[in-house]
Amino acid sequence: MLTTTIVRIVEFCVRHARGVTVAFLLLGLGAGFYTAAHFNINSDVNDLLSNDLAWRKREKAFENAFHRLKMLYAVVEAPTPELTAQASTALANRLAEDKAHFSDVAYIAGLPFFAQNGLLFLPTDALRETLDGLEQGTPLIQDLASDMSLVGLVAGLEDGLLGVTSNRVKLDQMTGLLEAAATTVEAVNAGHPATFSWRVVTQGRPATPGELRGVIQLRPAMDYSSVQPGLAASMRLREAAAEILPAYGANVRLTGPVAMADEEFGTIKEHAARDGTITAAIVLFILWRALRSGRLILAVGINLLVGLAVTAALGLAMVGSFNLISVYFAVLFVGIGVDFGIQFSVRYRAERHEIDDLGAAISRAALYFGAPLTLAGLATAAGFMSFLPTDYKGVSELGQIAGVGMLVAFAVSVTFLPALIALFNPPGEPEPLGFAQLAPVDRFMSRHRVGIIAGTALVVVAGLPLLFWLRFDFNPINLRDPHTESVATFLELARDPDNGVYAVQAIAPTLEQADKIAAELAALPDVAEARTLSSFIPRDQEQKLALIAKAATKLLPALEPKTPQAPMVDAENIDALKEAAEQLVEAADAPQNAAQKTGGAAARRLAAALETLASAPPDRREAARAALVDPLAFDFANLRKALRPQVVTRENLPEVLVRDWMTPAGGARISATPKDNSGDPNNLRSFARAVLKVEPEAILGPVSILEAGDTVVSAFVEAGALALVSIAVILMLVLKKPRDVALTLIPLALAGVVTMEIMVLIGMPLNFANIIALPLLLGVGVAFKIYYIMAWRQGQTDLLQTSLTRAVIFSAATTATAFGSLWFSSHPGTSSMGKLLALSLACTLAAAVLFQPILMGKPPKAERPENV
Repeated sequence: MLTTTIVRIVEFCVRHARGVTVAFLLLGLGAGFYTAAHFNINSDVNDLLSNDLAWRKREKAFENAFHRLKMLYAVVEAPTPELTAQASTALANRLAEDKAHFSDVAYIAGLPFFAQNGLLFLPTDALRETLDGLEQGTPLIQDLASDMSLVGLVAGLEDGLLGVTSNRVKLDQMTGLLEAAATTVEAVNAGHPATFSWRVVTQGRPATPGELRGVIQLRPAMDYSSVQPGLAASMRLREAAAEILPAYGANVRLTGPVAMADEEFGTIKEHAARDGTITAAIVLFILWRALRSGRLILAVGINLLVGLAVTAALGLAMVGSFNLISVYFAVLFVGIGVDFGIQFSVRYRAERHEIDDLGAAISRAALYFGAPLTLAGLATAAGFMSFLPTDYKGVSELGQIAGVGMLVAFAVSVTFLPALIALFNPPGEPEPLGFAQLAPVDRFMSRHRVGIIAGTALVVVAGLPLLFWLRFDFNPINLRDPHTESVATFLELARDPDNGVYAVQAIAPTLEQADKIAAELAALPDVAEARTLSSFIPRDQEQKLALIAKAATKLLPALEPKTPQAPMVDAENIDALKEAAEQLVEAADAPQNAAQKTGGAAARRLAAALETLASAPPDRREAARAALVDPLAFDFANLRKALRPQVVTRENLPEVLVRDWMTPAGGARISATPKDNSGDPNNLRSFARAVLKVEPEAILGPVSILEAGDTVVSAFVEAGALALVSIAVILMLVLKKPRDVALTLIPLALAGVVTMEIMVLIGMPLNFANIIALPLLLGVGVAFKIYYIMAWRQGQTDLLQTSLTRAVIFSAATTATAFGSLWFSSHPGTSSMGKLLALSLACTLAAAVLFQPILMGKPPKAERPENV
């Protein structure tokens, strides 16, 4: 008989308390040493779902071809487009030398190919307009290119003012140039960092965020034995940036899959010690309230630690390494393992009050609680094991380890814990342990049993339509803190469709087939653009090359003077600055410019700044030269390259670009971006489905996110159904009465339904993180229900007043503390997990303590524990 067997085991352990304690301590130490020696964590989030799924096979094939899932992006930002390009190029070149940390580094926008052929990518009309403007400025370009100094800039300015004097140019038309120059010179005069962009001035508009941002893509070396596998590479990148970027006034931010995962788990790790200490202190306080004995608390604590060490060792032996989800087995073990310890210890205290004999009290506790604890352990283990067949590998391994852990928790609770209690010999219990003050509540619930059951059923049934609005937020970016560097940068990049943050990818056998598929995708209403390697071959090249060649005949001689000016001495700079200031004032005061309000004010402002600069120390004039002349030299160098384009063909595209879009076997990548870049789950779902209709082999981006969400939801539905069936079978084998099985499962189902209804009411969606709360709901929930059904079968009445309710409430409180503390995490995913854990636990506790006793009604003829 089950109860008899448990009692005999407990009595044996009590009689041989010292030997049993030593044996378990040695077992715990051995398990601890094994865990320390073999501890390994696989932090690759891509391994959390089964590789046997069809969409995962597509994802794996694409990743093997193009390696897009393990990317690190360095986003370089500087005050001007010129400085951004220079800083990004310098940093990319430095990182490319570090083969130990980066297998590949690419600054695509900075490739010489685009510097040479960039004009070919403009629409023909835009190209013609750009070249016409450059040709009109040929004299000014020649003056500036001939003398790249402050004197040369002043000469160019004087040319512009001559145009104002001859009425060829309005002074107001020069406002942008004059204001920008004045701002730069004033900053130099004040000793502040100063920058100037000729590109911005010629465009006649401020630089866009994309023009001030350079994106370097890197493939870092990864260490998946660490919680932050890309941390070493990221630190090396930041070290290089600190050495290079200050010279350009630039900074760098990291984003991409590697940076976001590292930052996410780094944040969790950073707060783990603090949160663990606070949680442990609260749990100890609750244990004190439940057990009121330091010796009992020590016994429960040691029992828990040994059980945890054994479970960890068995887990590593079974799966080889923990993943980022299965490592939570420790939290589940503590949350439910402490329940077993509290249940046995509180029952022992209740029996010790009745029988002032240590051994007899422990035996009686085993007599009355051995069967419920056994059944709870088996049912909880079955609930967790139900995740084994699912495709959610992360939770499948968690279920395997936690399921074994529940059996370990039960085993140590009926062997090691009784031995520890006997060895520590806590003092007797002078007072009963129940809640006598809840007697009125018991009587009220008994008198109004039918009304309470009917009312509860009515409310729950009325809320069932809410479940149609229960949604699964499948966008993983919503689980991350938007204020962290990597996520904030990702969201910023996502707002620019050119970055393709939410792009869907596919592979076609040939480039010709890829181009055809891209054309079909581009025609979809949800698609903004579809690219292939052919997108980097400009259209209408013959016409554009002719336009550029014609303009080059005028512009290249101006850009490449045969006799450039010799460097000027500082005295010449001073004279030129004073002369420029005088001419600016004259232009502002000229009668024909009296109506030129903005131009006149800007001219006077620049004149004052130049006067101050002329009387400043020489180093200030050198700073002004660097701020004004260096970007001009950079832009002129790029313009010289752009005026010598080549006919672009598939054969002369840069290797790094081809490698990014073609496989060695000739497979061609297709990338489609959505029109809506907000990250809204509904829009991403619509985009993904539209793309899949045209190209069923598409993957990554919203397609992978959508498929992963469907896989996770299916896994939990499958596991939930299997768990209920397996738990029902175990209950039926032990309880033997369908009615008793129903009385156990109905409150469990009720707790689950009410939890989901409340989620809808408070606007809490399910997501990849908080859905893990559902196994806990099954595990803790079924244990609580079993305790009450077994007490009821034994004839106990007024269950609210019993020591059982005391044990359940304090057990739930410790579990709520262990899991609910996650609620206050700054990490949204962890916080959502904590919220749902706390909500599900509250519903489970209410269903067990308040609803199940009135559902069961008056107990049947009492069963002796020996008959269980």
